[in-house]
Amino acid sequence: MRYYTAIVHQEGDSAFGLTFPDLPGCFASADDWDDIPSAANEALDLWFEDMPSVAPASLSEIRARPEVAEALRAGASLLSVPYIPADTAVQRVNITMERGLLQAIDETAKARGMNRSSFLASAARRELTGAA
Repeated sequence: MRYYTAIVHQEGDSAFGLTFPDLPGCFASADDWDDIPSAANEALDLWFEDMPSVAPASLSEIRARPEVAEALRAGASLLSVPYIPADTAVQRVNITMERGLLQAIDETAKARGMNRSSFLASAARRELTGAA
């Protein structure tokens, strides 16, 4: 998993805007701070659909860039965004967990119209990235 730095901008009561210094043209917006992880991950997924893999710069390299320093002086903040590349290949795994927890997972997955695997994958992605 890679972590890309986003610059989070907000003017007044407007939506939050995100740009990624390492990824020209990659941007997102979110109406609420809590929606930023989902918006950021969606933007990264879309950007990497058509662009080659890019290694993220270190935080010190990002901060040293003049345009980033200017954005920070203007009130922006930096946010580290974990990114799991979209990969449609599936892999079968064997896991062990408490029976009661497994029953709760199965009941919840069924209520949401999901199977166990998709529920667990969704929960893991949300836990790792903060995005559904």
